[in-house]
Amino acid sequence: MAARDIHGPNPPWDKGFSVVGHPQRKVDGLSKATGEAVYTDDIQLPGMLHAKTLRSPLAHARIKSIDVSKALALPGVHAVITGRDLPERYGVIPWTQDETALAVDKVRFVGDPVAAVAALDEDTAVRALELIAVEYESLHAFLEPEDALAQIEPKIHEDKKNNVSKHVLLDFGDVDAALAGADVTVEGEFGFHSTTHAPIEPHCAVARVSPDGVLTVWSATQITHYVHRALAKVLALPEHQIRVIQPCLGGAFGGKSDPFSLEFCVAKLALITGRPVKMLYTREEVFYTHRGRHAMKLRYRTGAKKDGRLTGVDAKILIDGGAYSSFGLVTTYYSGQLLTGPYDFPTYRFDSTRVFTNKPPCGPKRGHGSVQPRFAFEVQLDELADVLRLDPIEIRRKNFQGTHTQTVNGQRITSNGFLECLAAVEAASGWKVRRAKLPYGRGLGVAGSMYISGTNYPVYPNEMPQAGVQLKVDRSGLVTAFTGGNDIGQGSSSVVRSIVAEELGLLPEHVRVVAADTDLCPVDLGAYSSRVTFMVGNATIDACRKLRAKIVESVAAKWEVDPKRIVMALGEVVDLDDVSHKLSVREAFHLAEAQHDTLGSTGAYNTPELGGKYRGGTIGASPAYSFTAHVAEVRVDVETGRIHVDKIWVAHDCGRALNPTLVAGQMDGSVYMGAAEAVMENHAVNARGLHAGPSLLDYPIPTTLDTPEIESWIVESIDPEGPYGAKEAGEGPLHSAIPAIANAVYDAVGIRLRELPFTPAKVLRELREQATQVESRRTRPVQAAE
Repeated sequence: MAARDIHGPNPPWDKGFSVVGHPQRKVDGLSKATGEAVYTDDIQLPGMLHAKTLRSPLAHARIKSIDVSKALALPGVHAVITGRDLPERYGVIPWTQDETALAVDKVRFVGDPVAAVAALDEDTAVRALELIAVEYESLHAFLEPEDALAQIEPKIHEDKKNNVSKHVLLDFGDVDAALAGADVTVEGEFGFHSTTHAPIEPHCAVARVSPDGVLTVWSATQITHYVHRALAKVLALPEHQIRVIQPCLGGAFGGKSDPFSLEFCVAKLALITGRPVKMLYTREEVFYTHRGRHAMKLRYRTGAKKDGRLTGVDAKILIDGGAYSSFGLVTTYYSGQLLTGPYDFPTYRFDSTRVFTNKPPCGPKRGHGSVQPRFAFEVQLDELADVLRLDPIEIRRKNFQGTHTQTVNGQRITSNGFLECLAAVEAASGWKVRRAKLPYGRGLGVAGSMYISGTNYPVYPNEMPQAGVQLKVDRSGLVTAFTGGNDIGQGSSSVVRSIVAEELGLLPEHVRVVAADTDLCPVDLGAYSSRVTFMVGNATIDACRKLRAKIVESVAAKWEVDPKRIVMALGEVVDLDDVSHKLSVREAFHLAEAQHDTLGSTGAYNTPELGGKYRGGTIGASPAYSFTAHVAEVRVDVETGRIHVDKIWVAHDCGRALNPTLVAGQMDGSVYMGAAEAVMENHAVNARGLHAGPSLLDYPIPTTLDTPEIESWIVESIDPEGPYGAKEAGEGPLHSAIPAIANAVYDAVGIRLRELPFTPAKVLRELREQATQVESRRTRPVQAAE
């Protein structure tokens, strides 16, 4: 019976791929000894245990006692741990670490982890959970942010003054005077619901302790480096004694950007038992783990002159953070800081408050913190256009902020292709001939947005690079690139491979990428804030050019020519001025190694100093910003209230598209998620804090039949600092899809939808209100003229 080597970087869990000729079996790899297929059902993982988590049934309660004796006595159970075994607090933001792997003394939402069991199989672990006796003292549960603000006791976190997670008030210029001097002002309240990520793959982690005492954790994470740091802190182990590896992921979208309970639990259980331990969340557990989009209640007041130019924007935002901080400090800043483009705001103020509630904790979801205010503002901008009788696209053109400029809150703008994005969707949708001219019930709407390409904020303060890459050259002609960058399905490892091939003149098959292994790879901070292509790409170019200089130097010396004449391309090194001078890249590697010793290089990237000179001015500052425009076409069934999103046109300024297919895929995926949030998704809990439907049967996301037709247009503004001019494409194309749909509904039937999701009930309510107002105007008595 074949056995797989479980000491390498591949995770020791049973997943494989179909074998031609053996459709009923699964290949796990190839035997190192024979080269033959090793099948999953042959693998012996001696003593691997399976872990499960006991979760709180109450939204807010003190833990009076926990008795695990019966669970420990169950045959097949090897260990049970509680919060007393992992009391150290952690959190991705150093200043707001308020979580423990398992609850200590108190639970703060339904689903809060309380205990974990390791057993021979999952069924035994589940039975053991049923034998754990927990005595709770129920407390008042805060399920609405207004309630949490108004009533302090019992505080959700006792070490806080109240239930406020973070408050930010920033103003730029005299907003009140600017609004007072406006020819037109519009004001309104908006509601954005909570939504979750719904990746195909749930959270999963496996831990194993090697004979030399090294703890290895394989985790479905998108922040390998931060998980590594958090494990060391919580387990009180030196970082060099821990190795974290991210295998291939089945999606994340921000939902795996935190360290999670299961990573600490499998690690602790492996240390206790001396055996490998695996924990796989059920879909229900993923919903309660959450970290999805924050629900927000937003009030905006915007002023403009008669020609449509903005004078000032005033925002007040209440954010429902759920039970823990997560990225909430950043969320609170992002809710205001990232609105100041692509339009010029002469004056601006935002007052954002994030509040703890006894609900599953919120965190970063695709377009973190800025999707919600973008919805509100873009709808209000359409209202301004309506009042001023301006074309909605024209009011956006009038307020374009330009290129190589600075926003009112001190953000540096480099390349900016927003006008090209507007022009692309305007032409593709037939806007000029179709908008406001379609039959009743059908309409077009437009919206625009911007987003960061990585952040100047490194989460924990340090002067070290935010991204590092190491290259190893083999005499066979193979180059291996080691990167800490997390490929979560967006294709970042393929970007590294393409850059190495481009810079060193290699065929892509002669480049290998090893990623997201803390033992092997330089540090990268993770896949969040759309940073990987920009930062890891620049680090890769840096490493390649250092290596290329050595190779060119050696070849030029052999040919006795100027190094400027040497070109590396398509697997060859040639002299531009003498075609008789030609070598394979492999031969060039040999020359360089003979001169310089073993070949390799490192590269790094760190952002320049960015942001405003005020507290919080660096949060939201980015080396480059992407820009997007959407036009949506909808049909509204006035009898049922259902909105059919028929088509969305999206144009996105990604700098340079290094891989147009990947860019278009990111654009399509972003539009898909935006449309889903607008008309389908809702991560809601009931009056007891129970999730309304924690499954993919009850939480609606679009199937292929529900997905609108998407037409994507890539705009290349060529950023001066991006790798080959590239910027982000993974999150920005989502933002303005939602307000474009809302504005299309207004064009279709004349109602403004200000509260998400756009359910049939809300549409019918607004249509009834519209009919009431029309009837009221018809029956209003006419005042006689004097």
